[in-house]
Amino acid sequence: MEITLDSPASAPQPLSPYYSQVARVQHADGSALLFLSGQIAEGATLAEQSRGVFETIDALLRAHGASLAHVVNIRTYLTDIGGLAEYAAVRREFLTGTPPTSMTFEVPRLFRPEARIEIEVVAAVPAG
Repeated sequence: MEITLDSPASAPQPLSPYYSQVARVQHADGSALLFLSGQIAEGATLAEQSRGVFETIDALLRAHGASLAHVVNIRTYLTDIGGLAEYAAVRREFLTGTPPTSMTFEVPRLFRPEARIEIEVVAAVPAG
């Protein structure tokens, strides 16, 4: 097993130099697990921020030979659980297959005061 920490140049860069966006756990059989740091995005509405987050997640996964179809777990942090339906509508645009395991939390605030949502995912990439 080999572990690589990465912030791929082909994806939006992290907001701070103090963390990596992706931890890749490469297995001897060629399969890998990708653990993505929590992602936030700019936007005036929850839907805009949600869409921006999923676009960043997609770019990070693609930089590692994966796609949103490989997501097996998603954790969502909302500053207002009342926006759950708005977020869920955007999520369905991006996660179109069998839904991954999921947890959603309401939190009082996030890393950036303007952020209304933060999402982290785990993806399983098969060998080959």
